[in-house]
Amino acid sequence: MKTKNVRELALDILLQIEKNQAYSNLLLNQKVNEANLNRKDIGLLTEIVYGTIQRKNTLDFYLEPFIKKQKKIETWVIVLLRLSCYQMVFLDRVPSHAVINEAVEIAKKQSHKGISGMVNGVLRNLQRNDLRNLDEVTNQEERLAIELSHPTWLIKRWLNQFGEEVTREMCQVNLKPPQVTVRVNQMKANVDEMLTILSEEGLEVERGDLSEDAIKVITGNVPNTKSFQDGFITIQDESSMLVSRALGPRPSEIVLDSCAAPGGKSTHIAEMMEGSGNVVSIDLHDHKVKLIGKAAERLKLENIETKAIDSRKLHEIYEKETFDRILIDAPCSGFGVIRRKPDIKWAKKEQDINNLASIQRKIIDAVAPLLKKGGTLVYSTCTLDKEENENIVEAFLNNSNEFTLDDTLMERMPEKLSDIVKNNKGMIQLLPHYFQTDGFFIACLKKK
Repeated sequence: MKTKNVRELALDILLQIEKNQAYSNLLLNQKVNEANLNRKDIGLLTEIVYGTIQRKNTLDFYLEPFIKKQKKIETWVIVLLRLSCYQMVFLDRVPSHAVINEAVEIAKKQSHKGISGMVNGVLRNLQRNDLRNLDEVTNQEERLAIELSHPTWLIKRWLNQFGEEVTREMCQVNLKPPQVTVRVNQMKANVDEMLTILSEEGLEVERGDLSEDAIKVITGNVPNTKSFQDGFITIQDESSMLVSRALGPRPSEIVLDSCAAPGGKSTHIAEMMEGSGNVVSIDLHDHKVKLIGKAAERLKLENIETKAIDSRKLHEIYEKETFDRILIDAPCSGFGVIRRKPDIKWAKKEQDINNLASIQRKIIDAVAPLLKKGGTLVYSTCTLDKEENENIVEAFLNNSNEFTLDDTLMERMPEKLSDIVKNNKGMIQLLPHYFQTDGFFIACLKKK
């Protein structure tokens, strides 16, 4: 069977995301492995897939004048036009005539001559004419949604919660490729040692900006390194590393990670406990729990115990006041990780936030009684919406006389965050444009 080229693969991936709401990162990894692409083609495929998803609103705005007279257009044709438009408008290194020729050839393979002629006509019109001006859109929210390529309902929400300047900054960061960072397993090496070792393995690396465990990877493939395979490092965003720091686990303690998959924070906690004590890592789905086990095995961590169970039912198997510390990294809308999973912003609906907030409230209410008196509970999410973050914590505190915000949180956080937490000592909302990390919310509570 003839091997597909990069743009055909991109079309396949984007179509599956469009039709089946497949996850872009998982699907891209699967296709890359199946196609056995070289490094250059992997880079181009990743750029086209992520760029086309990220800029979908803007691309549709540019294409709309040239396709509005067409009768019903099949989804694959729209997706082909989008990925071609993305290359013509946003990529300097690909000549427009090459993009158009490639798109026409793909259209010929997929359908009849009429469709390939239409694709050719639309893209040549795009090439010959100036790009459509955003000033045509008079409504501010709609104009921002097109310019910054985010759903209008999400733009409205963020404008209400953060104002235009911050909304614009967050959206602009969401359109950029994410930084790759790794966490050093400090049971095996320190950051300075790993900077040297990773450089010797051919990676270009530098010290992280926020977390004391972090190394930024400028170039190089982390999973292929011996350091990764031997458990010296774990791929994790710096903001995510701060969550385990906020929890502050100590050797020999019993710690619950109640929504743990795929295990990045569980393994970090286990490393901070120097392999002693017990980290109970819970997740709802058995296949996700297996990922935690694999991560623990790679890192040679024997103090992690995994279970597949709904966190809201943990009271059925654990006595009250069993754990010294509890982490609730709650299921959330994920709007802090749009750079890594751009399909999130198109797949989620506003009602999802309300539904998730209901689940989050039930989890914190169910898990909190399992904490010992004097213990620490951290509630975190990788999203930005107040309804899933501050509102959840404040509602919980209003209904509980046993818990208070932990004003020692800052002692465990990097100095660079001091301005962010100065007005709210037990809670941090890390927005993605502050340090070019994922967006994260962290609240630290103490049980009296």
